[in-house]
Amino acid sequence: MIFSMAMLLCLFCKGQNNWKLKQNKDGIEIYTKSVETSNLKAIRVHCALPVTLSQLVTVIMDVNTAVDWVYSTKSSSLLKKVSAAELYYYSEVSLPWPISNRDFVAHLKVTQDPHSKVVTIDGPVVDNYVAEKKDIVRVKSSYGRWVLTPQKNGVKIEYTLETDPGGSLPAWLVNLFVAKGPHETFKKLKEQLKKAEYKNATLAYIKE
Repeated sequence: MIFSMAMLLCLFCKGQNNWKLKQNKDGIEIYTKSVETSNLKAIRVHCALPVTLSQLVTVIMDVNTAVDWVYSTKSSSLLKKVSAAELYYYSEVSLPWPISNRDFVAHLKVTQDPHSKVVTIDGPVVDNYVAEKKDIVRVKSSYGRWVLTPQKNGVKIEYTLETDPGGSLPAWLVNLFVAKGPHETFKKLKEQLKKAEYKNATLAYIKE
């Protein structure tokens, strides 16, 4: 889902809990762990913001504006809106030369637990939805998830991503951006939420 450079390139290893705090800065906690079958690092991001569930969901589902706040996003565009709570979008992620950019189509769907009011946004990629482009590596296996938990003075965010970026990538590049990408993304998310179009956002399908 949010596919920053670091998030896109990291492999999230299921079934392990040996997360180590990599960085705690500006209220953004970034955890990493080694993956047994790879030199790449996995990540998890925790953050709490003084906003409403509707504000956050509105920003995340406003996929055409991802270039404004998601690190290393070159383009992002809505492909199909199934409903207010479900859509498909295309995005291209910029990587430094000579490494090829990556792109993907993601299927976002919002659900909310009626009792706890916790909102989950799932975002698996969908293969073969649009034609592949020359000199861009298509991400064919990936699953992102936001878990938004309402609190007294805002929302607690947990973001994780499980992905295979495809192609050949140097581990040093991935590990170099493992903290920078998520940190820059969440810093910009805070600023994005302050924009007029989101400050008073309400959604009929979200209960606060």
